Formats: sequence, structure tokens, C-alpha cells
Amino acid sequence: MPVGLPNNENRPTPTCAFPAVWHIPGMDRSDEELIAAVKNGDAASFEPLVQKYQGRVFATARRYARRESEVEDIAQEVFIKAFQKIHGFRGDAPFEHWLMRLAVRTCFDFLRAHQRNRETPFTELTEPETDWLDRFVVQPDTASEDAEAARLLVGKVLERLSPSARLVITLLEIEERSVKEIAAFTGWPVTLVKVRAFRARAEMRKILGRMARDKYL
Repeated sequence: MPVGLPNNENRPTPTCAFPAVWHIPGMDRSDEELIAAVKNGDAASFEPLVQKYQGRVFATARRYARRESEVEDIAQEVFIKAFQKIHGFRGDAPFEHWLMRLAVRTCFDFLRAHQRNRETPFTELTEPETDWLDRFVVQPDTASEDAEAARLLVGKVLERLSPSARLVITLLEIEERSVKEIAAFTGWPVTLVKVRAFRARAEMRKILGRMARDKYL
């Protein structure tokens, strides 16, 4: 449960950050009704919103964090921010969209705060991944046609990208968001999203090239 929200002593002790192990009163009310109640001082009305959207927030966090403890920390922070900022929610778009913008920006903050230069030893690559790198060295254009083999390398390559590159590639290529959607999620201008997408793809290609070269050293 987010810090600062009321707790019911009769409720069982949760085993994770936002467990779905009990029924929370208010689940049958609309988002608009719950938000209005929270704004009027009924903090308990925020709990059904957590219950309703925690799955999406956790799924988003798992795209950027490796350990489950990090995922829980991100989700906790997202809902704390949402609770603190809910008076600024004007209802111009669905609450879910507003919440997911907070989630994406919180994940970006996490990436910047935990930026690491993670080098994956080639001994950890699978045979299909190694085969894909072999083809990439010889003929990069044809290697890109093997989508399945390329997919196997995506996770390892993503971890080597800069935070902005990883965010934009995840949203654009994995979640298949449009440039306009990414702009709305991140707060970046559309032109900046396009520039960062171009640079991110170039960064990915550079990393793959370096992996391939290192393999033969």
C-alpha cells in the first residue's frame, strides 16, 4: 500500500507492494467518482485505483528493472506520486493514461539513477544468438531478417543502451507506441522523440557491431 494511505487493521498483512488478495470497497465505483472522493479528502478511495491499475504499472516497471525488488520500488513510487499529484489531474484524458505517463517517467528516472555499463560475456550467449552475430558480421542487412534470432538478443542489448535510448526503443519497438504517444508519455516534443529514436537505433546497431567484433578478438 502506498505510504501515507490509511490502513485497515483488520486487513491481512500484504506479502508484496500491492497485493490483490482482498476485496477493496469501492471497486464498483468509476474512476471519476473515486478521484473526486480523494480530492475531497477521502484518501481510502485511492485504494481501488491502486487495485485496478497495479497490474499495468508492474508490467511497465518490469520492462526497465531486472530485480523484482526494483519493480516493486518503482510501482510504489508511481502510486505515491499519483496520490500526491491527483489534485492536478484535470480529467482531460482517462486516469489510466495520466497514470501511465507517471509510470513511464518514473521508469526513466530509475534508468538514469541506475545506469550501468553491463557487459554480457559472449559465453552467456545462446547458439541462436551467436549464429545471428555471425550473420551480422558477414551481411548485416540479411541478418536483420531473422526476427526470432534478433529478439533473443534484444534484452541484452537494451541493458547496454543509454536511458533515453532504452526508453524510446522499448516504447516504439516493443510496446509499438506511436511517436505522438511517446511524446505524450515522456513530455518530449515529437521532433525530439524522432531524433532520439534515430539515435537509439544507431546506438543499438553500434552495440551489436561491437559485440560482433569483440567475439572475434
